[in-house]
Amino acid sequence: MRVLLASTSPARLMLLRQAGIEPLTASPDVDEEAVVAAVEAAERRTLPPDEHVLLLARRKAADVAARVSEEDPSFDGIVVGGDSMFELDGQILGKPYTPEAASARWHAMRGRTGVLHSGHAVYRLSPGKEPHEAHAVAQASVTFSADMTDAEIDAYVASGEPLHVAGAFTIDSLGGPFIERVSGDPSTVVGMSLSTLRRLVRQLGVEWPDLWNRS
Repeated sequence: MRVLLASTSPARLMLLRQAGIEPLTASPDVDEEAVVAAVEAAERRTLPPDEHVLLLARRKAADVAARVSEEDPSFDGIVVGGDSMFELDGQILGKPYTPEAASARWHAMRGRTGVLHSGHAVYRLSPGKEPHEAHAVAQASVTFSADMTDAEIDAYVASGEPLHVAGAFTIDSLGGPFIERVSGDPSTVVGMSLSTLRRLVRQLGVEWPDLWNRS
């Protein structure tokens, strides 16, 4: 069973590898801001975080699934798409990009709890058959250490790690020691919920062990 990850996220790739899966990877051709703006304009509302991440996960998976179906009609497997965002006090916190924004973010998050929203979309592709899709959203609450010092924040920001990740933190690398508690599937915080992904795969008639292809 082939697995195609519709993402270039190193964290999502690492997660699948740790779960025994060596996927193919493809970058989805999706203008995320334009997609969300178009839907919000059409529906005259701001999408809440769960709808936001699910919309983008589905668009990414659909784009790559359509491309591989056209380029490789013999493809027999699944296409996995995902998207994540972090919410604190009702505010969406994306990638900070600058050290100043990352520092301000960590000072605001210190001693607080936020929610990581992760959208998942899976397409089952089989030669000669119509594609089938399953999707879901997972959430995990993240509590940050209250005793994190200003010097630790400065050092973490200076490492560069928080600048290009949703919420400005990781749980599986340098940011992990500054997180006290995770409520929910921990892999959700890394990049996608493996337990959610397993349920979606089974909905499409695929057993999770059939995806294992790493020794």
